[in-house]
Amino acid sequence: MPPAMLFPALPSAPSWFPGHMNRFTKQLPALLSRTDVVLELRDSRLPLTSINNNLEGAINKWRAERGHHSTHFASLSPVTSTNSSLGYGGPICERIVVLNKRDFVPEWGVEPFRRAMKAKFPDQTVHFASCNKPRDIKSLSDMLVNIAKRNPHATEMNVLVIGMPNVGKSTLLNSLRNMGISGRTPKALQTSAQPGHTRALSTRLKLSEDPLVYSYDSPGVMLPFLGRGDRGAERGVKLALIAGIKESLYDVEALVAYLLYRLNVLNPISPAYLTLLPPGSRPFTDVDDFLEQLAIRLNMLLRGGEKDTVRAAKWFVEWWRNEGGLVSASVPENLPTGSDGTLLRRGWGFDFEWTVDESMNCAGEAFESAVQTKMEECIDESLMAADEDERSGVGISTTQERKRGWQEKQARRAAKSKAKWAARKAA
Repeated sequence: MPPAMLFPALPSAPSWFPGHMNRFTKQLPALLSRTDVVLELRDSRLPLTSINNNLEGAINKWRAERGHHSTHFASLSPVTSTNSSLGYGGPICERIVVLNKRDFVPEWGVEPFRRAMKAKFPDQTVHFASCNKPRDIKSLSDMLVNIAKRNPHATEMNVLVIGMPNVGKSTLLNSLRNMGISGRTPKALQTSAQPGHTRALSTRLKLSEDPLVYSYDSPGVMLPFLGRGDRGAERGVKLALIAGIKESLYDVEALVAYLLYRLNVLNPISPAYLTLLPPGSRPFTDVDDFLEQLAIRLNMLLRGGEKDTVRAAKWFVEWWRNEGGLVSASVPENLPTGSDGTLLRRGWGFDFEWTVDESMNCAGEAFESAVQTKMEECIDESLMAADEDERSGVGISTTQERKRGWQEKQARRAAKSKAKWAARKAA
């Protein structure tokens, strides 16, 4: 068994919250008032990290106003939703969580994750999709059409697509439009590999003609502050790796160090990056050694034969975002364990990591149940960490703290003035 790689030291998380993100966050409650279905996109590789808690409050309030009891992400007591109130066009108030880019995660974890989310968040419908797989798009399109058909008295159904930057919202809507509208449909939304391309709410797009289903594309919204400490630092690096946050805010070698660690966790026996190196190469635990070997393999050399590790690092990140992600997703469900008694750490995506124990020495349904249990434990840990950050204030930046203090001070002044005015009026 190769030695385990130590968790790398990560830089502090930067803040990236442009003005258009702030504007959309303020507009969201009004937009939800005329929305029937919220389509929330997340990245399958980061199903927990790509949740935007900043939008959860508005979504939960929207559901509550329509007689539904939503589950806040930071709550450990999920509540099943009910259907008791009319929505914008009828009794419609649905939230569908779409895990996009499913071909970048191992297929053996898809069903256990869906079950784990159902157990923790029964009010959320989870759908895995890949925009280059027509079957996935057809399934999602049929889901939206069936929701509209269950409410025939509604003249139309409006869908709002939300999510973090670069999770594939515009690409998915183009695919849904192409699937739901007969005939040739030109590309309605511009897409980009860089985060922040969509900066304003789109015009209404028709996704289905019978029944009528319309949709809005929205700007990707990042968290105003990713958090202090190790958790905030790891959250930022994860989002930078999927191009959800500007890569220029990070040293690319820091991204490679974390990527190397995660690929070793996904497949400790034969990590995906070994396909880039000569046959017989062993897993690396030192990022400098790895980048030197990769630079030699790719013939990325400077004058004098010096290895261009910076260029190799940039190439490696781009490789993983494309074909490398497909290679890492092909890891089998069962891996051989070492005979040295070393505890094997495994993972699924970048948000799930667990120690392999005897409960996982099985196959089929038993293996899926064991993976589901591990995933539920990871979700619980994430929820408790979010609660802890909320209580301790590490999830709030210094600027946010000052702003909150100023707002509280203004509220106290207003209350005091109101009390004085009421006393004068009574006199």
